[in-house]
Amino acid sequence: MIKVLKYQESINASADRVYRTMLGLDNPKTYAEWTYEFNPTSQVKGTWEKGSKMYFVGVDENGKEGGMVSVIAENDPAKFVSIKHIGMLDGTNEITEGPEVESWAGAMENYSFEEKNGQTIVSVETGSTEDHFDYFDEAWPKALTKLKEMCEKN
Repeated sequence: MIKVLKYQESINASADRVYRTMLGLDNPKTYAEWTYEFNPTSQVKGTWEKGSKMYFVGVDENGKEGGMVSVIAENDPAKFVSIKHIGMLDGTNEITEGPEVESWAGAMENYSFEEKNGQTIVSVETGSTEDHFDYFDEAWPKALTKLKEMCEKN
């Protein structure tokens, strides 16, 4: 069963800056930097355009690539991004059905950006199964703190 977990961070930067840094739009390395807390080899492959397929991947200790196969459900720049997770990547194989993905396929991950007076509240809502609650509760706050640090640098 999927439960929606919620995380939030207040960042002293414009919504556009937070959005562009979070998604790695100006420099793909910024995405990898804040998502390091999830996987030290984290990277994103694809485009953030609505309807496009996106791969959120990392490399395991044997050099094998793996991660999430997703679709960008919505992208309203500097306001809202919605990601629908549809399966997993195992090396070069996309797994979008079967027991490995059936408990969580279709889970959504949403980012909202609300700017007031030069400060942006970034909110994350992510669907998760119980076996990942502790992982996300540890990784998301650290990742958002890193994003805050990056966005607040001059």
